[in-house]
Amino acid sequence: MILLIDPCDTGNGRAYRTAISDLGFDALSLFTGLSARAMRQADLDDAMSLRVGDAEDAVRRVRATGFDVRAVVPASGTSLHVADEIAARLGLPGNDPDLGWARRNKVAMRHRAVRTQVRVPEFRLVHSPGEVAAAARGIGFPVIVKQTMGTGSYGVSVISDAADLDETGKVWTVDPSGQPVTEWLVERYVRGREYAVNFCSSDGEHRLIDIWEYRRPDDRDYDFPLWDIVQIDDSHPDHGRVERFCRQALDAFGIRQGPGHIEVKCSGDGDDVYLIELAARFSGGPAVTMWSRHSDLRPFHDAVECFLGRRPGVIDGDHNFTAVLGSVVIRNDDAPGTLVAVHGLDELGALPGVADVLAGFRPGDHVPITDHSLCIPVSASVHGPDRAAVLRTIALARETVRLEITPDPVDPTAVPPGAGG
Repeated sequence: MILLIDPCDTGNGRAYRTAISDLGFDALSLFTGLSARAMRQADLDDAMSLRVGDAEDAVRRVRATGFDVRAVVPASGTSLHVADEIAARLGLPGNDPDLGWARRNKVAMRHRAVRTQVRVPEFRLVHSPGEVAAAARGIGFPVIVKQTMGTGSYGVSVISDAADLDETGKVWTVDPSGQPVTEWLVERYVRGREYAVNFCSSDGEHRLIDIWEYRRPDDRDYDFPLWDIVQIDDSHPDHGRVERFCRQALDAFGIRQGPGHIEVKCSGDGDDVYLIELAARFSGGPAVTMWSRHSDLRPFHDAVECFLGRRPGVIDGDHNFTAVLGSVVIRNDDAPGTLVAVHGLDELGALPGVADVLAGFRPGDHVPITDHSLCIPVSASVHGPDRAAVLRTIALARETVRLEITPDPVDPTAVPPGAGG
């Protein structure tokens, strides 16, 4: 029996269920309440489902079932730290439970990084929007403000200078579920190239899967990195130092089993890599699906093997990628408004090398400015024989798709930022 923590019927939960079955095990689903989506889909009348209040309750109820539980597999990023604690209490393989919160909370993450000499930008913790200005001035502009428990760039804002402090909406006071936020991370904004790095670990041995570069249309500061994303290989000048840095981070944060996803920035040509985000999970977006199509990787099967304490093929075997992978994100960066139409969707899906076209809005929907992963109008995965081909396809995709949006009416009573006195 394998204990599956906070599975959903879509995405990772379904993939993990398939992998568990393929490996000859049954799954016992456990719902912690930390994943809102998982809780909405929980069938608590199912004899193979448990709902628990905390890790102690989970261990007590799992033991009461009498099942021979061989592994604890986390299926939701929101409850990774709880899964680690449950695994430790059951005496099963997992990641260091004492560092689970540091892998979840952005300020705890920065403190752990400082203690272990993993480079992070200068930062402050604040407990009200009114404290942001003092923290920003103390650090020096530009700064970036983040909810300490946020994901997908939700509630993230770049503050470029003192005048920016007066703009409304810079500090979000609720999370994606509408719950109040009571603390924020304010840190120095690092200008430079940003990468997403994916590993799989088995008993503390780390195998790099791939590195993706976040490519931007210009050099302006940004709070939401997604635009064009493409794999890099070891010929890229940043590849070696990024991999070395991430291996150090995996060890510092006690990631020993299963997937690891790290986001970093390189601010120059020296060995100046900065940790931006880290979690013991798979990458979001299309990467994992694309691995399954265009390589020998079986990511969810390999992850289950890791949590079983076995050594999976991903650690020793060749990945054998058959294509270079990428992704394109079509954003609304102009003004919020009502979507009239998305032109070119069918043509986008028909382009060679394009798959998984996703439209986040329908005509008639209100489309906000695209500043986090929950409000992307259109995205698609892209693959090609080499990096240049992927970048050409991404450029063609941008020429193919056009958003027709009627902007919201201007509020005649609104006072422009900096006006008045």
